[in-house]
Amino acid sequence: MKNVGEAPVRGTAQEELATGERSTRNRVARSILDHGPSTVTELAGRLGLTPAAVRRHLDALVTDDVVAAREQRVYGARTRGRPAKVFALTDCGRDAFDQSYDQLAADALRWIARRSGDDEVMAFARDRLDAQAAAYREAIDAAAPESRAEALAKALTADGYAATARSAPVGEQLCQHHCPVAHVAEQFPQLCEAETEVFSRLLGTHVQRLATIAHGDGVCTTFIPKNAHQAHQVNDSASASTAGRNPA
Repeated sequence: MKNVGEAPVRGTAQEELATGERSTRNRVARSILDHGPSTVTELAGRLGLTPAAVRRHLDALVTDDVVAAREQRVYGARTRGRPAKVFALTDCGRDAFDQSYDQLAADALRWIARRSGDDEVMAFARDRLDAQAAAYREAIDAAAPESRAEALAKALTADGYAATARSAPVGEQLCQHHCPVAHVAEQFPQLCEAETEVFSRLLGTHVQRLATIAHGDGVCTTFIPKNAHQAHQVNDSASASTAGRNPA
C-alpha cells in the first residue's frame, strides 16, 4: 500500500516516526476493509485514536487513492442535517491487501499444465505479455538509443513493477523492485522466462536475468549488454530494409 511521508526528522527518529505512521495508516485502512465504509467517529472508536488523528491518516489515504469519501447511505426516514461522510476502500485500496487472486491464477495455470502440458503454460505466459509489450515498444522507440533501458524501466513502473535502470561496468542493469505476479511465478517460472524474452525482443539484444523476486531474491535484475542500443539500431535497419519482402 502507498504511504505518504511526514515532516522531515533526522536519523533514526525519522525512520521510527515513518514506521509508526505507516502502521497506524494501515490499521485505518484495514479497519475499513474489515467493517466496510466507516465514519471518522467509528474509526476513532474502533482504533482508540482521536478523530483528528483519524482525519489526518484518512487525508493521506485519500491522496494515495486507497480510500474515497462519500455520503453515508441512509435507510428509512432521514434526520435533519447532511448525512455523515463515510470512507470506503477504492479498488486500488483493496488490491493493496492480500487477496485470493494469486491462488486462483496458480490453480488456473496448474489446470492448463495438467491438461495440455508445460508448453501451453509458456504459450499463455507469452500471450499475456503481448499487449504489455506493445505499450513498452512505443516508449522504447520514442527514447534515444542510450535511454531505452530507462524508458523500459519507466514503462514497467507504470505497470506496477517499480523499475529502475542503472549503469553497470559493461552494460546496464534493469531492476524491478516489485513483482505483481511473484507468488505465482514461484510455481511457474515460465512467467519470468516470457518476460525475459520480451525484454530481449524490445531491446534488440540478448539479455541475462541475474535474479528474480520469485526465486527469493530481493529484486528482479536483468543485465543488458553495453551494445544493446547499437543492436537495436541494426535490427531496426534490417527490419526496414526487408519490409514487404517474402521470406527466402
